[in-house]
Amino acid sequence: MTRRWWPFALVAPLLIFLIASFIAPVMLMLSRAVIDRDLERAWPESAAALRAWDGDGLPPDGLARTVAHEALAAHRAGTLNRVANRLNYDMVGSRSLLYATADRLAAGAPGDTVADLARIDPRWGQPAIWSVMRHADGPLTSYYLLAALDRRLDAEGRIVGVPREQAVFGDIFLRTFKISAVVALLCTLLGYPVAYLLASLPARTANPLLILVLLPFWTSALVRTAAWAVLLQTNGVVNGALQTIGLIDAPIQLIYNRLGVYIAMTHVLLPFFILPLYSVMKGIAPTAMRAASSLGASPMLAFRKVYLPQTLPGVAAGAIIVFTLALGYYVTPALMGGGADQMISASIAFYTNQSLNWGMAAALSLLLVLPLLLMLFAGRTMVRTVPA
Repeated sequence: MTRRWWPFALVAPLLIFLIASFIAPVMLMLSRAVIDRDLERAWPESAAALRAWDGDGLPPDGLARTVAHEALAAHRAGTLNRVANRLNYDMVGSRSLLYATADRLAAGAPGDTVADLARIDPRWGQPAIWSVMRHADGPLTSYYLLAALDRRLDAEGRIVGVPREQAVFGDIFLRTFKISAVVALLCTLLGYPVAYLLASLPARTANPLLILVLLPFWTSALVRTAAWAVLLQTNGVVNGALQTIGLIDAPIQLIYNRLGVYIAMTHVLLPFFILPLYSVMKGIAPTAMRAASSLGASPMLAFRKVYLPQTLPGVAAGAIIVFTLALGYYVTPALMGGGADQMISASIAFYTNQSLNWGMAAALSLLLVLPLLLMLFAGRTMVRTVPA
């Protein structure tokens, strides 16, 4: 029994450190996508009353009185901002509505009934604002995940699409997966011959070339991206070389578009494809190809039937690594692409650093992680089904 638990005891400090420094913070962050406690913490009585209300039509006057009382108390305490910001995420104009109403209540306007509040602002006499408040009563919410899918709940609690001019995340997600898939494909097409060459050459020749493959790992991605920005600019080295050899007559646009994003991201991520595939290729016995040739197979047939199937696990591993890393890229698309080339990481950074909407940032991250986990599971299944 002691021998069985001894390996776990050796790795326990590492596991504890990993859980405390990585897994727990990530899970805590992702949980913000479905947890909504702003209104509940600021207005506990209103949140309880909203949960007890069936949401049909306008609320009872008792709920309106509770909301008015807690809004006035929060306004006097200077904490109305938390609820105002949360409701404004769901319905633009809610922030100004709350502050204007709180000002009128502080000035002595009555707020004991829905009709009293409607006299302050007619929007209180409409179901929309009450429905928004009911959706934010916590502690769990579907708002952030629906918003990340360009959906929302209407006043009747049905899931509907947002107006077309507000539907942005669907296109950004599709763009993110498309760019990542194209970069993974380019790395596969370019990296396979390089890995095959490295695995086939003698060690005294392959080792210096392998160092050249590893060299980008020692250089910051920001530096590499900035270098490509210099090379691909209108009067840069690439345009100059293409004009010198006569392929083009005038400089072409190679930067601040999708092409520049593909070139820079492929260069940055190519080593992550080559190295896993190279390790797989080095484990393939060279006698297999010679045996196929001795049985009458042409070099191409032997490669396709014998060598290629054995390298597919490395291809799958490298492509999955590249695709996974590309999904979260932020700096390279920001520097090399235009406004129509930004990926979902830019939106996550905006909600995290600028608008401080952690719920939306968590929802976008969660929707990015879930398809990735499905893809990893599919890739693992595919590798297992590859014939040995």
